[in-house]
Amino acid sequence: MPDTRLLLTTWLSPSFPVGAFSYSHGVETAIAAGDIADAETAAAWVGTLLRHGSGWCDALLLAEAWRAIQQRDDKRLGEAADLAAAMAPSRERLMETVNLGEAFLAAVASGWRNADIDRIASTTPATAYPVAVGAAAGAFAIPLRDAIAHYLSAFVANLVSVAIRLVPLGQSDGVATIARLQPLVLGLAERAENASLEELGSAAIASDIASMRHETLPARVFRS
Repeated sequence: MPDTRLLLTTWLSPSFPVGAFSYSHGVETAIAAGDIADAETAAAWVGTLLRHGSGWCDALLLAEAWRAIQQRDDKRLGEAADLAAAMAPSRERLMETVNLGEAFLAAVASGWRNADIDRIASTTPATAYPVAVGAAAGAFAIPLRDAIAHYLSAFVANLVSVAIRLVPLGQSDGVATIARLQPLVLGLAERAENASLEELGSAAIASDIASMRHETLPARVFRS
């Protein structure tokens, strides 16, 4: 069995071939509107997503997929994938999570042989990114809290990278923003590990609207 720490750092590295760098999750729209203009507003935006929006929802969906694989319950996994897709607030956010999820499963299957991953990749259509990561973590017996924490840390790093490129933030401000949000990531991972789908829900309305408006921006760098 591969080392779980190396799996997580590899799978959730910016160099892993899923294409996360091409999606902004609506952050590009927020920057264009002036809602994100510096390190403080970037941290507030991403922190809200973690506490009340897609970050928290993704953590719960990841955990649900992890449990489904651990229990060899393909029906439960399929329902998690359907729920994750249904919760996407816009066409671009649905494209983002499904494209990332399918690319992730394909990349994992190409590097590590695992019967569960092969089965998921061929039988679970439109697998959202957190569901794909949770399923892979469960298939390789990666501790759930570690998987959630690494996933959310990569989520933060990707969105801060968007701000570094477009605000633009300096590299030092970007690193400081990531560091500032790490305690929140760890706290949410601990909470999500013991939570259920009954706690699923998003109140990050500004982010949802930003994702809807993204396709009408006069000039776009990112796909969402």
